[in-house]
Amino acid sequence: MRVLVVEDDADLRFAVVAALRGSGLAVDEAADLPAADEALFATDYDCAVFDRMVPSGDALDYVRKLRGNGGTVPVLFLTARDTVTDRVEGFACGGDDYLAKPGQADPPSRKRAGARDAPRPVRPLRATVPLRPAAAAG
Repeated sequence: MRVLVVEDDADLRFAVVAALRGSGLAVDEAADLPAADEALFATDYDCAVFDRMVPSGDALDYVRKLRGNGGTVPVLFLTARDTVTDRVEGFACGGDDYLAKPGQADPPSRKRAGARDAPRPVRPLRATVPLRPAAAAG
């Protein structure tokens, strides 16, 4: 199976490509839509994974045009744009699946969750018994 990954963030692209290759897939990569267009023209892919927002534009518009021109490659959006509206738009333009990037949760929610899960300070116990043995009588 041959997959095209379109992601402008080099570190994230490297991680996604490495994970897919580690699963035994043949993977090509592109950092922008013109490079993706060239790759899709030259190669028959089994799947294309698109970040929605790349410097050369919104992949949503690209996929809409691709579908309008008869392109049938299955498309997975892997993106930080994760509202319900974003997902609906992704499917409406011809996407086959839509996943939010890991770790893209709303930062205030993440802070609240982190505060909830943080270790709580432990109050020292008050000694109710003497810490030193009493002097022996006698």
